[in-house]
Amino acid sequence: MTAPLNASDVILARVREAGRRDRPAIRHAGGTVTCGELDLLVTRAACALADLGLRPGERVAFLLDDTPRFCAAFLGALEAGAVAVALNTRLPPAELAYIVADCAARFAIADPDHLAAARAACRDTGTPVVPACGAGDSLEAAMAAARPGRATAATRADEPAFWLYSSGTTGKPKAIVHSHASCAHAGKLLREVVGAGEGTVVLATSRLFFAYALDNGFLGALACGATIALDASWPAPEAIAANVARWRPNVFFTVPTVMRRLLALPRAALAPFAAVPLVFTAGERLPEAIAAKWQEAVGTRVLEAYGMSETFCNVFANFPGRDRAGTCGVALGGVETKLLDESGREAVVDSPGALWVRHPSLASGYRSAEATARAFRDGWFSTGDLFACDGEGFWSYQGRADELYKIAGQWVKPSELEETVLGDARIREAACVVVRDADGFDRLALFVVGDGADEVATARLDELPRHARPKWVRAVAELPRTATGKVQRFRLRERLEAELRGS
Repeated sequence: MTAPLNASDVILARVREAGRRDRPAIRHAGGTVTCGELDLLVTRAACALADLGLRPGERVAFLLDDTPRFCAAFLGALEAGAVAVALNTRLPPAELAYIVADCAARFAIADPDHLAAARAACRDTGTPVVPACGAGDSLEAAMAAARPGRATAATRADEPAFWLYSSGTTGKPKAIVHSHASCAHAGKLLREVVGAGEGTVVLATSRLFFAYALDNGFLGALACGATIALDASWPAPEAIAANVARWRPNVFFTVPTVMRRLLALPRAALAPFAAVPLVFTAGERLPEAIAAKWQEAVGTRVLEAYGMSETFCNVFANFPGRDRAGTCGVALGGVETKLLDESGREAVVDSPGALWVRHPSLASGYRSAEATARAFRDGWFSTGDLFACDGEGFWSYQGRADELYKIAGQWVKPSELEETVLGDARIREAACVVVRDADGFDRLALFVVGDGADEVATARLDELPRHARPKWVRAVAELPRTATGKVQRFRLRERLEAELRGS
């Protein structure tokens, strides 16, 4: 039988250490939450969730901003033996509704700004929506009325602790199931690469419902004994710079898209970043131009890392003093890898292959048994990414093994954009291509054929999440084709590149 383990005990072990109750666990706009205060908040949240009707093994959906309440509710769900499902607060209504139904949430908890979206998403399933704060039957009220003292739920290591949802670019979003054992490895990069501990302040620009920040900016940081800095608002360049000046993080986790936006600030506004010893980026390829601009403007190097929702923790990372520009670094401890070429054989050094990983924090699988069988085999996971590894163990990302592209840190399937606009009869043809912009980022361009096709397409694309919308929409008289009728996408790419150059 699998050993007993509750992830909240692992994550909060350092928080609960004797002599640390007055140490800062969370810094946020409202002040500081000490370790002792966080411990009590988590226990109150666990009791409150149970009082609201949540039982061990049941899912609870959260539409919460990045606040101490999010941290307490998430960890409280784990402590209560339930399954936390943190949702992207900017998902379209139809996608939110699908996820709430798919995870069969016992109820959803939402901050005031997200209550309307939560109620719309839960309408068809009849899932109760609990306000996060306020009078009445809110989580806040239930926490205030809770009587801490119940024991942590006796969960097993292999039981689900939280679900993450994929971005759904290959169809409907997939539920990725992580166990309590998976959580035991939280903070892998912070421990092995940074040596984080008491006195380390960590700030992540990604929201906590993303695996990248859930580990490095929340669970993993607390597990290491570090202090986390939280901003409830969606990250804006000016606010990020102000937070860096206010909280003086030792480690800053971000993504290339945010870095580009930060570099658009006046040079003086970037001064606080010069005092940040370590800057990590992941989620999408870091263009060389952005890395060079950052080092020139700020004076520090950017270290790339790589991970995914299925591994929760990072797979590869560059180490301070042992980094190589243009690579995702080296494999972290306990990570096994294999690269398979098109014939299924092991790829040779410096040759690209499809990456398979065996990882200490690998997910148990997907909720769908069929999807699990396709990607998880004998403890290995097929990432769908192409990599090459050099003779010194540095891994270079080569792109996707299929037609997916990572735009602004999230997977996008160009064919889905084409299908979206072709749903309107006024658009006769559509073709989506990836074009690299002036800063070296991959962006989407959509070409459409039809009367008023560009305006029609733009209206249809408003149904998609922001990251999945193309940067450029162009109407053309016809799509260039080969003699056999296949669309010559490279010609469309060349056409837009020429336009952007002004030639």
